[in-house]
Amino acid sequence: MVEETGHRPLSRRTIVFYGLSEMPLQVASVVVSAYLLNYYATDLGLGLAAMGFVWLLARIFDGVTDPLIGYLSDITRTRWGRRRIWMVASVPVMMLAVWKLFFPQLPVDETYFLIWMLMLWLGWTMLLIPYYAWAAELSTDYNERSVIVGWRVWLGMAANVSSKALPVLALLVFGFGGTREVLLMVGAMTLVLVPLTVGLTVANVPELPEFQPTTIPFWRGLKVMWRNGPFRRLIVAFFISYMGTTVATATVLFYIRSVVGEEKLGIVFLLAFYLACLVGIPFWVWLSKRIGKHKTWIACLMIYPCTSPFYLLLGEGDFWWMIPITMATGFGAGSNQVLASSMKADVIDLDTMMTGQNRAALFFSVWAMATKLALSIGPWLALTLLAWLAFDPAPGAANSDTSLWGLKLVFALGPPVFMIVTIIVAWRYPITEERHRRMRAAIERRNARRTERERVAEAVRATAEWATYSPAPVPLRPGPDPARG
Repeated sequence: MVEETGHRPLSRRTIVFYGLSEMPLQVASVVVSAYLLNYYATDLGLGLAAMGFVWLLARIFDGVTDPLIGYLSDITRTRWGRRRIWMVASVPVMMLAVWKLFFPQLPVDETYFLIWMLMLWLGWTMLLIPYYAWAAELSTDYNERSVIVGWRVWLGMAANVSSKALPVLALLVFGFGGTREVLLMVGAMTLVLVPLTVGLTVANVPELPEFQPTTIPFWRGLKVMWRNGPFRRLIVAFFISYMGTTVATATVLFYIRSVVGEEKLGIVFLLAFYLACLVGIPFWVWLSKRIGKHKTWIACLMIYPCTSPFYLLLGEGDFWWMIPITMATGFGAGSNQVLASSMKADVIDLDTMMTGQNRAALFFSVWAMATKLALSIGPWLALTLLAWLAFDPAPGAANSDTSLWGLKLVFALGPPVFMIVTIIVAWRYPITEERHRRMRAAIERRNARRTERERVAEAVRATAEWATYSPAPVPLRPGPDPARG
């Protein structure tokens, strides 16, 4: 069925196969930020300050490569499309880096960690930028984009929950648990999921041929992008909110180990958080169709300031009191990826209306650069604060009350502060469903005029070629001789 706007809805099969490639990204992302940092800093003894600095360097490199990969993806032209070819090329890079980081050959040092983090983020960028840009090209419908992103994030979150449930099951049934053990299990799952899910996506989801490579030069394109007011407001708001979540992710295991004293149950915390995310995503997509994406996102952001400060009340032996708090924050956290990503596709339409070209990958690369900048600054800031507070992450270390209270303040109050600032920045975001409908109508009119001009130009060309065509004379065949009857 074709809707009034001329848009043909995507089949559920296409949406599901598209969403599969989110699975390895979700499975590995939190474990890399929380467990990998904690393992190298605590168990392998590289130190908080050193790990924070190495993490910052790796993330800066990652942010620099994002616009480059996005621009190259936008101008790529192959018989297999411009998005899928990059996704396939990312697979061996990611798999090698995951193997080296999750299964390190001891001894290791800061240089080892830096080299393989750089390799991981390069492969991650080669997969993520074209993959996320592809979502904006699959549909032009305001609400269907939320459905596409919702399915993508939900499938990724389902894999994320499964990757946390497996270590929890291993801990409760077999007594096999701890930071190192979680890394082994999640690393093995990632190595299986990366080639499997990417292969299924690129084999079953077609790229739409009407999206042509951009012709705007890279630096000029960035200037045009920054003049896009709604995009500028959205990316700043998302950057601030992501800073808050990365501070929590980087410090959660330190909090669980040193404040409540339950190292092995850290994976239970993550399972509860992402299970609540999984439940919340369909609700927030449903609500966004009724009150709009922007208002729904603001409502989700309010959950953090209302729940996270309760972590200040907990102490030794209070692990299970963490679960209701984390499930409340997790219920709202899934919307940060779903709604912000769907809104991102809408501001790309505004750029298309202004420039006449589709530059989705460049937009997504700049977005990813901001995301990774938050992922670099947030953990660096958190670990630097903990080092300044003389917090000792070593197992069994005797930390002072001041150090422990500093850890509690960073973990419990850091995210709410960032979320409140995000709400202030995002409050006046202007693109509603009605405005987006007008934008799409303008784009469709421009595309129709372009198609008509190309049709007329082709007809003129064909006429000119026919007019200059001089066929060779054809000799006449003799007719029958009348004398012979």
